[in-house]
Amino acid sequence: MGRFFTRERFGRPQVLAALLLLAFLAQCLWLVERGWRSRAIDPEEIYRLERGTSLWEHRGVGVTGYKLTAPVGPEKELDRSLQRALANSGYDANHSHLWYLIAAAPLALSRGLLEPGNVGELHRLAASPYVVFGLLLGASLWYVSRRLFGNAGGYVALTLYCFSPGILRASALWSAEPEVGAAWGAFGAIFTAIAVAHTLYAPREVILWNWRRIVLLGLSLALAVGSQFSLVIVVPSALAFMLYLAPTRRMAAASIWAVACGVAILLLYASYFFQARSFFDGIGQGSFWDISFKAFAMPQAYHQVVSQLGQSSPALIPALPVALITYFIWPRVRYFGNTAPLWVATLFLVLAIGTPHYPGLVFQFMAVPFLFVFVAGIAADLLETRHRPIALASIWGLLVANAGWNLWELARVARG
Repeated sequence: MGRFFTRERFGRPQVLAALLLLAFLAQCLWLVERGWRSRAIDPEEIYRLERGTSLWEHRGVGVTGYKLTAPVGPEKELDRSLQRALANSGYDANHSHLWYLIAAAPLALSRGLLEPGNVGELHRLAASPYVVFGLLLGASLWYVSRRLFGNAGGYVALTLYCFSPGILRASALWSAEPEVGAAWGAFGAIFTAIAVAHTLYAPREVILWNWRRIVLLGLSLALAVGSQFSLVIVVPSALAFMLYLAPTRRMAAASIWAVACGVAILLLYASYFFQARSFFDGIGQGSFWDISFKAFAMPQAYHQVVSQLGQSSPALIPALPVALITYFIWPRVRYFGNTAPLWVATLFLVLAIGTPHYPGLVFQFMAVPFLFVFVAGIAADLLETRHRPIALASIWGLLVANAGWNLWELARVARG
């Protein structure tokens, strides 16, 4: 136990990161508390909980149709929820059973909560899994950024994350889809694949030595694809990184990737309670590719993605152009640690442009954590130059202004 609590694991950087995550948690809890007080019941939230609760209670048997018992307001709102939530003869075209099981997990042992009078407790419980996912994604972001760029990069990435309106809204279910679990899965899949590839040259048996990372990679893939079928794109992306980073061990890399995919499929199969027919029907009727190539010729699609990025994190409006300019004019920063998150973020943004409607919003949201890593890497590189005082002042100014603006907006929420 003494070897576990070492200065390397629990030193000043970890304490500061924990304080930032506590600030993130406080903001999420604030939004959760204000959420049910300041707005009507979200019909899609009630639907997720009812469907998920039914899946838990009946082990998925016969739970395919649409049912909504709580009053939700105008009929057109119910129709919109129905059209987005379900398709294909009662099966959700965008989400697996796993998405609903996670949503209703806090209610699995509770009864009688799906009533109008319990809206406060209901909303708190509904948000709790995604607050946890938000914390886990933040911790993963900090760990990856710190490993790649040192303490400075970790602090920049985590501060941008903890005061990101888009991340906070998704984690607290404040007028946002609960996609933060999918984001953690996608982020974990890419960087776990990179980590696995870097261990392939160790003089040990590949499969046995990497079993923990293989399980983690499989869990990440299952969480990403199970939360949003269109995120199946992370599966070949993870393989591509592994093959690129281990050119002389590609058979080993492909074997690990295949085993991880098997773990992911098993986990998804388990979310259907090992019912083969339900599993194959759900996966078979899922929508894995919704790209419209006509959208790439629509200026509105590009404007929408840029606007959504600004809403997700206002700090990206000045930081991302500066980071991109620096990346393209300064060869020193064009190394793998900076390039990898940029590649992944670009892929997601291209997919977001090609799907101007749902699930395009999901792709845009997936890109944000990778953009934080990219910006943090460029910032860390600038801090190592002779212009460090100017870079440090600019970075501090950006982070403080972004945090202050976000807290101001939260205060406005309190005033209604």
